[in-house]
Amino acid sequence: MTTSLILAFVWALAANVLAMIPSKDSHWTRAYVLIAIGIPLLGYVTYENGPWIGLLVLAAGMSVLRWPVRYLWRWVQGRFGRGA
Repeated sequence: MTTSLILAFVWALAANVLAMIPSKDSHWTRAYVLIAIGIPLLGYVTYENGPWIGLLVLAAGMSVLRWPVRYLWRWVQGRFGRGA
């Protein structure tokens, strides 16, 4: 297993542990930190293991951070879709 995949596994484990801890801001601060760490990590995984593994790690990250992805999708639809 490559270093990038080990780091991605640690990121996923940390994300799940952080999700279990109560939060006053509905976990948004933690989500921003996870996104800031996850984007370069995703690039590293893709560089080291190829695009297919990168897509799998992207899907795993999106399943963990599903609310920011939903809000991004709604923003994109409002900005560019539906009668724009």
